[in-house]
Amino acid sequence: MPIGGQLCAVFVLLVLQQVFLTADQLRAWGWRIPFAIGAMLAIIALVMRRNLHETDEFIAAKNIAPGRGSIGSLMQYPREVLLVVGLTMGGTTAFYTYTTYMQKFLKLSVGLNDNETTLVTAGSLIFALVLQPAYGALSDRIGRKALLIWFGVTGTLFTIPLLHALQATRSAFIAFLLIGAAWLIVAGYTSINAVVKAELFPTKVRALGVGLPYAVAVSIFGGTAESIALWFKAIGHESWFYYYLTAVIATSLVIYVTMRDTKHASAIGRHV
Repeated sequence: MPIGGQLCAVFVLLVLQQVFLTADQLRAWGWRIPFAIGAMLAIIALVMRRNLHETDEFIAAKNIAPGRGSIGSLMQYPREVLLVVGLTMGGTTAFYTYTTYMQKFLKLSVGLNDNETTLVTAGSLIFALVLQPAYGALSDRIGRKALLIWFGVTGTLFTIPLLHALQATRSAFIAFLLIGAAWLIVAGYTSINAVVKAELFPTKVRALGVGLPYAVAVSIFGGTAESIALWFKAIGHESWFYYYLTAVIATSLVIYVTMRDTKHASAIGRHV
């Protein structure tokens, strides 16, 4: 889960700040330590993935139609590919805003110190983590589409006032409450986006169908969120990023409203 990864990263930073390194040491060379830990964990993850058993659905699909999904076979699902990009763009931009960029925002714009920034970030990520299974269970009752529309509508309406209020506060506790309110919105996307994308494709092309357009959307929108926000800040128009984020979420909202509810029209059981 991306939130779990973000939380682990913040936890490592918190331990380094509180136990092992001074602020100057962390800035000078200590920032490399989390990257080294991440590299070691990546090797462990690679070994684990190579030894995982395939699912029954994948084995069945392989028996029906031998070979792996290819770009050519993926092109038989152009609508689904575009849906993955469209439903991801708003959610991934919001996710990276309230995770990666938020640490810089709290320090540079809100004015919190290093410890306050780390603690607020960690607390908000723990809250976000708790929300995921609750929202996921809710989607099993009311459908995926309702939660995506919740994220789209509330994100469009409240992103600008939330970020303005966050920028104006100088209290770590108020900052935590505001970011927590933002996660009540964003969890409508983060809790179910993976299963929605999986439900769009049959087993034969599911991994490629989800992975490729998702990676493209995250690279274009999520990966650039921090850079765009900092650029707006550098030219003296920080609030322009709030409007940019709102516009991206509103664009995804159009997709949420017009797409089918994958819970009721799932391709999970299809092999080809």
